[in-house]
Parts: sequence; structure tokens; C-alpha cells
Amino acid sequence: MARKPAPQQKQSRQGQTREGQTQQGPEEKGQEEKEPSVVSAASPPSPSGVSRRTLLGTAGATGLALGAVGAGAGYALAESGGSGGGSGEPGAAGQPLTSVGRDRAMFHGKHQPGILTPMQARGHLVAFDLAPGAGRKEAAALLRRWSAAAERLMAGEPVTGAGSPDTDVARDAGPSLLTVTFGFGHSFFARTGMERRRPTELDALPEFSSDRLDKRRSDGDLWVQIGANDALVAFHALRILQKEAAGAAKVRWQMNGFNRSPGATAYPMTTRNLMGQIDGTNNPKPTEKDFDRRVFVAAGDGPDWMAGGSYAVVRRIRMLLDDWEGLSLGEQERVIGRRKSDGAPLSGGKETTQPKLEALDKDGELVVPVDAHARISRPDQNGGAAMLRRPFSFHDGFDAKGEPDAGLLFICWQADPVRGFVPVQRKLDRGDALSPFIRHESSALFAVPGGAGKGEYVGQRLFES
Repeated sequence: MARKPAPQQKQSRQGQTREGQTQQGPEEKGQEEKEPSVVSAASPPSPSGVSRRTLLGTAGATGLALGAVGAGAGYALAESGGSGGGSGEPGAAGQPLTSVGRDRAMFHGKHQPGILTPMQARGHLVAFDLAPGAGRKEAAALLRRWSAAAERLMAGEPVTGAGSPDTDVARDAGPSLLTVTFGFGHSFFARTGMERRRPTELDALPEFSSDRLDKRRSDGDLWVQIGANDALVAFHALRILQKEAAGAAKVRWQMNGFNRSPGATAYPMTTRNLMGQIDGTNNPKPTEKDFDRRVFVAAGDGPDWMAGGSYAVVRRIRMLLDDWEGLSLGEQERVIGRRKSDGAPLSGGKETTQPKLEALDKDGELVVPVDAHARISRPDQNGGAAMLRRPFSFHDGFDAKGEPDAGLLFICWQADPVRGFVPVQRKLDRGDALSPFIRHESSALFAVPGGAGKGEYVGQRLFES
């Protein structure tokens, strides 16, 4: 049964601050980031004197900053030389691939692909648990196999060799901006006898009052994120990596997501979520001076094997769409604090316009409500906390009540989740107007090491140093 919309409350001018910097404009669409100097548009990430224990203390969040990285945040891209999969041809009958098929992300680099890569149309998230009896040796061998397969798949090449698991599903396709990203969960280190190498940043997240978590779809020893602009290319990678894990690890949970396809709209600036809202305007940009410090682990700031890496918080957030769609357009816009049509703040302008948070309407009420999601989730409302959000939407059919099982596969990246994700969640707990329309149903946290160099496999410094 759908909830009735909460009555609009009178808003005061207390606690007003300015919204953080915005995402790139349309003119920056398609720019490549070779080695992004990571910088965020917000103030320094941690309030002085706040300890890790304090930040991990009692917290209950009823909402979450929903968002997606804007079009301008890119990873090193290269046009494929034309390998189309198993045939080795550029495409069917040797015809040139379209631009979507040619787009290629590089496997080797300072950071793993799939973090700064432009938004992809299709995604798969899968967590594995090590098989009984499998330990450090078996896990290292698996990461070698996975890395070798990912490198070939991201180049649009078949996975060859004796006992090859290649299924030829994508034999006539190009790379299609495929990325494969690997991470380690908290439980991985005990199961491989490497507890002393586990970073403190992997300590369990606090419980939040909006959590309705299914433990079967949470956590995991290993995590793989797959993204591509072609559904068959993405599935092909998923199937190969799952087959490569046989005997060493088994699937714990798996989720499928999607975004708008490249070229589907003349307004490519920022994606829309299933609530119809433009989503991700305030993501930090690689062009900002402290982006690296906020998103990636610097050498010396944690275990040596995490240098250049990041921490991914992964959450399945169900959107209560029947309730949301029962609101009028005006009510929806007041919940978010932005116009639905173009993402512009309610105080006027366009998507990238800084909102006038002190602006009042003719009745003397705040134009951007005090509990609007856009106001509450801003970095300057959360001690400068910032995270790079890069989610996928999901739809897994309809439940017994006929309501859509749909929402957001939320993925956010930060150098330390206690200074990125946790403060924002806590702030949203204090009265985000979006909270009655979402529900957090699964949660996981993974350490994602830096990228592999030529001749290396992902996680090699963890296993061999």
C-alpha cells in the first residue's frame, strides 16, 4: 500500500549554507582524462579533531546522496584497432565498428578502470566467497586469471589458451568501453591468513536506520564490477569471469544494472535515475585540485598495496516508485530541491547554477526547502565530506503487491569511507525529505587496489610484497 505524501513543512532560514561545486557542463562531454589530477570542489574532507571511532559511532541514516558521475569524468580511452571478438574482425563481415563499439578503456594504469570511466549503459556487480579450502595461493592464482582475462576482454579480444572459458557471446563486437574492476572484502583477509594486511578502512560500516539489509545480498570476500556500453559484451565478461573462478570461489550475490545508452539523448550532461531526476550534478570532478586526495589512497596513507586504490561502498537502494509517482511535480521538486526538467535549482538558472539557498518565496519561505535532498547532501553540509558516485539503475520485476522492485545500485568511491560515505549518511538521517521514498536493502564495502602495471595482475602487491 502506497504511503501518503508527507505534508509540506514550513521552512526556516536556520542552518543555511552554500551548495558545493557542480558537475561539468555539456561542452565537456567526451573529454578524456589521461592521468586525472584528482580534485574536489568542496572544502577539506575531515573536520579537525574528529576521530575514526567518533565517525563510526552511533549513526542512523534514512537517506543517501543519490548520484552518478557526470559525462566529463573520464578514464584513459583508446579507439580499438578493430578486434571484434572471436573472429578477430572489426565487426560483422569486416565492417567498421560504430563509435560505441570502438570505445576502449585501458586495463593497465595507476588506477583500476571503472572508477573514472564515463558512465556505461550496462553493469553487473558480483560478489564471490572463496571456496572451502581455498586460501592465499588459490586467491592469487584467481586474480592472475581474472586480470589476464579482463585485459583481453577490455581490448575486444577473445580469451584464448588451453581450456579457454570463452563463450563467443561477443565475438562480433568491439570493446564497447568494457571495464572490469576488482576488490577485496573484510572477510577475505581472514580466509587467506592475511588479517595483518587488512586496512582499517574496511572496518564494518555503522548501522543506519533506513537499513533493511538482506545479509545474503551483502558483503563478500571478493567483488567484481563490470561495465560496458553493450549488454552482450558485459554479459560475456561476467560469464567468463564466473567460469574462471570455478574451484576457487563461488558467487555470493549478483546484481544487474543499466543507464541511458550513449547517444540516446541530445542532453548528455548528467544521467537520470528511475525517479526521473537528473542525478549527480554535484559529483567532484577530476579537474579539481583535491580530487585525488578525496577519491584515491595516496602512497603512505595506508597499506602499500592500496596506493592508487579506492574504497567502494555498494548499496542496493530500492525506490518506492508507487509512492514517489503519487506526488505532484511540485512536491517531487521540493523533495529534491531541483527542477525535474533540467536539474536546475529551484532558485533559478540551469543545472550548473549555484542555488541561492537563502532565497525566499512570496510567502517568506525558503525556495529550496531546508530538508531538500540537494541541500542536505552537499559537501559543505557534511564537514566537506565528498565521494565520487557512479551508480547503475536496476529493475528486477514486480513484487507480490505489483510494485516495481527497482531503484539504484549505488556505488561510491572515496579514499576513506569514514570520511566520505559515513558523514553524508549521518546528515541525511537528520531529515532528508527523500528518505520516505527509498529503502536500503543490501550493503557492502570493498578495498579496491590500485591499477596493475604491464605484466602485473590486480592485487599483486598484496599477495607478493
